[in-house]
Amino acid sequence: MGQHAQGFDYVERADGSVVIRHHGRTAATLRGGRAAEFLAEVDDDPQPVMARWTGNYRRGNERTARQHPRNRA
Repeated sequence: MGQHAQGFDYVERADGSVVIRHHGRTAATLRGGRAAEFLAEVDDDPQPVMARWTGNYRRGNERTARQHPRNRA
């Protein structure tokens, strides 16, 4: 039913919506066209697709933020 990859899994519901979970907690619920778009995209490599759709991914600015004066210990 659902697919699982590195903490993410998703379930396609009977009403056509898709629930994406991360470690068992709901991270996003997609409906309608967004759900269909997600399902068309997720077949290739589920982990990065689910991370991107839920916003749970690194944005590449962590090193820059660490150097900011307010973040120095």
